[in-house]
Amino acid sequence: MNKKALITGASRGIGEAIARKLAKEHFDLYLTCIHSEEKLYTLAAHLEQEYNISTGAFLCDISSPTEVDKLFCHIPSLDVLINNAGISYFGLLSEMSVEAWNQVIDTNLSSLFYTSRKAIPLMLEKHRGRIVNISSVWGDCGASMEVAYSASKGGADSFTKALAKELAPSGIQVNAVACGLINTEMNARLSMEEKRALIDEIPADRMGNAAEVAEMVWAVLSMPVYTTGQVFTIDGGWR
Repeated sequence: MNKKALITGASRGIGEAIARKLAKEHFDLYLTCIHSEEKLYTLAAHLEQEYNISTGAFLCDISSPTEVDKLFCHIPSLDVLINNAGISYFGLLSEMSVEAWNQVIDTNLSSLFYTSRKAIPLMLEKHRGRIVNISSVWGDCGASMEVAYSASKGGADSFTKALAKELAPSGIQVNAVACGLINTEMNARLSMEEKRALIDEIPADRMGNAAEVAEMVWAVLSMPVYTTGQVFTIDGGWR
């Protein structure tokens, strides 16, 4: 039987690339997004047909514990959890609303708690499992005008390290992949001049792409279970 993986935020960008990679590796998939329903269902159908796997596509606000609980009613078995869904906020902290702050923290950090607490019992049944949290280099060094995002990703890194220690005796691996400047819709707000200025700081002299992050995630999933509690960076030598 194929292994089962849940990927949040799977309708586009990094999440879509990870879904394509795991489908190619013969995983059955549970895919979620919050807005792009048609894209998600189209992707699920395509992967199912091309790779002869089983897929389930679900609209789910990953920042809501109630919706995550409902999502897991459709997931009886799970081997891999990819916490990829995330949002950003660009602006001065002094001008940020409480609602905007909470949305970033709930989506990028609290969601890891909501999904992991439901996934862990399913993994404990098998005495194995793998959790990968998609993080950011800003979680380590912080980014001006992106305080909430940086805080949420720094929290994700600490969440990863702590949960790994908790689950290591049970054979469940927990790691994170911290992305640098990746060519996704999240960075589409940047002007060409802003992108060029950032790229000038990157030794690889370019942005990364979603497929490269997916390959990194697969590499982490393929590592020995003894490799746990790590934050692996993919950033072209930037940070």
